[in-house]
Amino acid sequence: MEHYFSNSFDLLTEAYEASSIKGTRVCIVGDTNTCPLYADAVKSFCEKCFSQVDVFAFPAGEEHKNLMSIEKLYEFLLEHHYDRTDSLLALGGGVVGDMTGFAAATYLRGIKYVQVPTTLLAQVDSSMGGKTGVDFKGYKNMVGAFHMPEFVYTNPAVLSTLSDEQFASGMGEVLKSALLADEDFFGWLLGNMYEIGERDPETVLEMVKTTAGIKEAIVQRDPTEKGERALLNLGHTIGHAIEKYKNFELLHGMCVGLGLIAAASISHGRGLIGTEELYEIRDVCFAFGLPIFADGIDDNEILRLTKSDKKMAGGQIRFILLEEIGKAFIAADVTDEELLAGIRFINGDEIVYEE
Repeated sequence: MEHYFSNSFDLLTEAYEASSIKGTRVCIVGDTNTCPLYADAVKSFCEKCFSQVDVFAFPAGEEHKNLMSIEKLYEFLLEHHYDRTDSLLALGGGVVGDMTGFAAATYLRGIKYVQVPTTLLAQVDSSMGGKTGVDFKGYKNMVGAFHMPEFVYTNPAVLSTLSDEQFASGMGEVLKSALLADEDFFGWLLGNMYEIGERDPETVLEMVKTTAGIKEAIVQRDPTEKGERALLNLGHTIGHAIEKYKNFELLHGMCVGLGLIAAASISHGRGLIGTEELYEIRDVCFAFGLPIFADGIDDNEILRLTKSDKKMAGGQIRFILLEEIGKAFIAADVTDEELLAGIRFINGDEIVYEE
């Protein structure tokens, strides 16, 4: 899979011409937030490669990430005579990317698509790796498929229109990648905190490329999550539980940040990382605008929700812990007591550990 990085859309035509996509039609799929901002610009480049360029917009929001919305896209594609040689373009954040990818995986038993992510979280995480899906009966991404995009086109310049809250949400995934795989990158993030906060174009471009590179390297080695790719779930098991408990009103990356702190707390409880490292991780989350306390949660309900996570295997959670900053591992023996201790740590129960 090719990945293009540019602070403009100028290379999009070139990316298509270098790809295996040669159909007549392309449908730009966005939502009611992204289409008004970027669809015209993206369409102008697509029209150089396709004789028919359509635009379809989902209603914005996680609450629309379901099979009913996918049906509406199927109907649109049928009405506009899309066949197996045609393709989709996902223009938006993680919700749009997941839904478009799922539609591409299932329409006519599979058509090609590309990702053009417009949020930080999508640029550094969800646009890559081929995971697609929709929520079902309140469970996140419970119905889906692995379907790799032909290429990803990342334009960090669009992040200038992103709200502070959405940008912070993306930083949850950036920090996750640094914590699980690259201690030097974690240090770079600390050293460039001001530039990142100001969204300096070149600094953000480097940050996005580095984070994307971490994920892409892992995905290439384990495309269908049989082993190492599970490391990318650092912070996600408890994070997803909080996300569901909050009825998806707290952004995904915010929940991941809380999950990172909980995982760090459990790792500390096992003597794997020190107290200083635990609080450094929490402080960095705070510095990048992420919550460090999950206000108003029920510890036991969060525990119950973790056991409904799709990453359960044989009745046991595959939980990701930190051996050290920059090195994570899969633990299949995390106890309910450890999970509760991690949950309580982010619920404001300040536990003072002795070294």
